[in-house]
Amino acid sequence: MKEQMTPLEEIRHSASHVLATAVLRLFPDAKLDIGPPTDSGFYYDFDLEHKFTHEDLEKIEAEMKKVIKENQRFERQEVSREEAIRMIEEFGQAEYKLGRLADIPEGDTISFYRNGEFLDLCAGSHVNYTKKIKAFKLLSVAGAYHRGDESNKQLQRIYGTAFATKDELAAYLEQVEEARKRDHRRVGKDMGLFHIDEAVGQGLILWKPKGNTVRQELQAFIIEQLDKQGYTQVTTPHIGKLDLFKTSGHFPYYQESQFPPLIERDSLQSLATENATCSTLTKQLETGDIDGYLLRPMNCPMHIKIYDSEPHSYRDLPVRLAEFGTVYRWEQSGELNGMTRVRGFTQDDAHIFCTEEQLQDEIQGCLDLVKIVFGTLGMEEYSVRVSLRDPNSDKYVGDPEDWAKAESALREAVKTLGVPYVEEEGEAAFYGPKIDFVVKDVIGREWQLGTVQVDYNLPVRFDINYIGSDNKPHRPVMIHRAPFGSMERFCGLLIEHFGGDFPTWLAPEQVRILPISDKVADYAAELLADLKAAGVRATADFNSEKLGAKIRLAELDKVPNTLVVGAKEAEERKVSVRSRFEGDRGSMSFADFKADLLQLIEKRQLQIKK
Repeated sequence: MKEQMTPLEEIRHSASHVLATAVLRLFPDAKLDIGPPTDSGFYYDFDLEHKFTHEDLEKIEAEMKKVIKENQRFERQEVSREEAIRMIEEFGQAEYKLGRLADIPEGDTISFYRNGEFLDLCAGSHVNYTKKIKAFKLLSVAGAYHRGDESNKQLQRIYGTAFATKDELAAYLEQVEEARKRDHRRVGKDMGLFHIDEAVGQGLILWKPKGNTVRQELQAFIIEQLDKQGYTQVTTPHIGKLDLFKTSGHFPYYQESQFPPLIERDSLQSLATENATCSTLTKQLETGDIDGYLLRPMNCPMHIKIYDSEPHSYRDLPVRLAEFGTVYRWEQSGELNGMTRVRGFTQDDAHIFCTEEQLQDEIQGCLDLVKIVFGTLGMEEYSVRVSLRDPNSDKYVGDPEDWAKAESALREAVKTLGVPYVEEEGEAAFYGPKIDFVVKDVIGREWQLGTVQVDYNLPVRFDINYIGSDNKPHRPVMIHRAPFGSMERFCGLLIEHFGGDFPTWLAPEQVRILPISDKVADYAAELLADLKAAGVRATADFNSEKLGAKIRLAELDKVPNTLVVGAKEAEERKVSVRSRFEGDRGSMSFADFKADLLQLIEKRQLQIKK
């Protein structure tokens, strides 16, 4: 049975029908697919030869207001499948709606909703009358493949939002505008942080020097914390034998989201003489008749093999292996989004092998690490999602008793955080339950970031063990954890969280020196050399531009600390300090500025420009 929508969902769902009503009035040739509510609004997918423009959205929005003013009633009608086919065909929307009708299982209720002249196959629910839609706005149009499949036709998706009141809508639109200004794709390009090039491939990030500096600072930060917690760093290959991932279960469990296997050259040459088809090769790879390799979708099988490369006693445990390991996933092109949805990404990955008795303490250590990361970066407002197994699903592997122990351990750990959490049955990984952290950024948006997973199953699948105090082999328990998750996604979030105004310790360029004239160039060069010798990422602008132009450029480049030096500063060995976070700090001795700066960097002090 379909869950009842909330009142806000009903408003948004109704608004999507009003959108389709308006589009058909203005563009009668449009073919309709679906128009559901979303967490932030609604959308509707259209097949239309005409390409929607910004001006079209304004016309459609005006027509929607007319439909709302007509106060049309939303009327539900339940029909047989045969009657549904007739109604869809008579309404002239068979191309996509008949396929959606076929998705409804035999025996389930088939219903339509009518408002005015508009009719749509829909389970509901809706508001009673269109006048209940009091605050809405169309936002954008984008391409969307039918059913999310790149092999299908690309439709036009119009996005909108709706709220119960105009004040709520205004607050949301203000947030949307702020998000547009902070968009990591825009800010990242302006600041020269990263690049995506079609010649390299969609969803593959080229880290430019400035962006790579941010990444390296984050890695140094997390490595420092890992060292304190007793982790050891490892490095593993980007590809591995297909059988390795069959054993782990990643192939075929996640086969659709992985790059196709690579066939060994010897096998490929022998098959070429047999004129083997692509489907034949795929089948032989799956059955193991020929050898292949896989771009790794996960790092855990590699770490398991490192653990298993030598014997372990219970005295050796826990073993904590960490790696900034790059993995590869096949994301459809329509789902790619700058750094936040990519095809190749680096995880701050680690795997802990421990005894059952150590499990609770090790989970707690993972949570402590996450709290340090979030606290340092000003992300202290977060919630937790505990993803559990659905006992009625055949998706999950392993002993139900082990699942119960793993889920219990995560529940107990989450309670110690003192933050809101929800449990979601059926959202666990196939091998174990997990905790996901949902963080709010400075403008109130939520992002899913780090994860902690408890896994009793991969140790069984790989037959790994340790020798216990009874001198007998025992299975370790595995913990998978990644506080950042993906370095690409995390950096994309940070760009938007800080709006490009990184705190000084993280900024690609920490100080820029602005000499007023050539007469003080030597003093500026001396200061530059001093800062660089202290490990500060500093530059100097020796261009002949006027000081105002230099200051504006430093502001555009979002340099956190700007030092203006003239004849007076050179004579008194002072600097005039401008801070992105504190404004004009006035004149001070260079020695005092440098001491404050180094302390700021060493402590990784949080600075947020709102």
